[in-house]
Amino acid sequence: MGRSCLLLAGFFLTGSPILWAADIKTPLKEKATFQPIDDQKETAERYRLDKYEYEYELKLKKELPVSGYEIHTLTFPSPVKSPHPENNIVHCEYYKPRGKGPFPAVVVLDILGGDQSLSRGICSVLAQNNICGLFVQMAYYGPRKPQKGDERLLSPDVEKSLERVRQTVLDVRVAGSWLETRPEIDPKKIGILGTSLGSFMSGLTAAAEPRFQRVGILLGGGGLVDAYWDHPQAKPYIEKLIKSGGDKETAKKIIGPGDPLTYADSLKKRKILMVAASNDEVVPPSAAKALWEATGKQEIIWVKATHTGAALYVFDVSEKIIKHFKE
Repeated sequence: MGRSCLLLAGFFLTGSPILWAADIKTPLKEKATFQPIDDQKETAERYRLDKYEYEYELKLKKELPVSGYEIHTLTFPSPVKSPHPENNIVHCEYYKPRGKGPFPAVVVLDILGGDQSLSRGICSVLAQNNICGLFVQMAYYGPRKPQKGDERLLSPDVEKSLERVRQTVLDVRVAGSWLETRPEIDPKKIGILGTSLGSFMSGLTAAAEPRFQRVGILLGGGGLVDAYWDHPQAKPYIEKLIKSGGDKETAKKIIGPGDPLTYADSLKKRKILMVAASNDEVVPPSAAKALWEATGKQEIIWVKATHTGAALYVFDVSEKIIKHFKE
């Protein structure tokens, strides 16, 4: 997965000259409020979020005048309090094009084994095309990972994993509402995009948050139990379910809250672009097809590649992605 991150990022980056600058502005510390924009009746109860007031810090990290954008760091407290203090601060990177806008904006979520290169590359390309990119670190990723122990977003402990998925969804809902407050952003053009694991999180979040009207699902899908029941990578998870007395149907009920397919009816109301690999050995093509069919058979691009080999097709799909979020 690490190699694919670097390769994808390399293809995304244009290679144009970049000028790096030290921090030159005082960090901005302000209060903000997440406010749901509907009654949340169509949002699953576990992903509902009531009014939430918080203080964020926005700090200039780099200026890239030749490439035409700036990178800022954004931090704010998670609306979910886990037992690990490091994980309770949400860390983001905000890629802002030069100019007043209004610009479209996209929340970007990373892959399972990501070193953040992929998401940073995607945000760079978005910013160079006058789209604001907000890379949000998921729960227990990057600086949110506790220094002691081996805490992760996903583990064989399904209950713990689902709670961490919930935290990620709520964190990203707050991040989406923060984008809406920015004067340079068009509040009617806020989207979300994820790759691999991030694509599952983007599907869950888009179903829960109507601010995300446009969704990019790269190398993802739905119908997780059917797709992974006999999959080698899912063996530790499946074995634990079987040992606790679960069969396939029981597993579907347990895993359902973390499966985008469960919320297909809500996702039908979003504009979705999917990219799937026909020889994907990590996310089975059947999972991509299941979610595509359940969400109304919207636009899907199939590339003849493996999960990691899909990096070779980045140029083929990047224009489609940019167009999807600009429309």
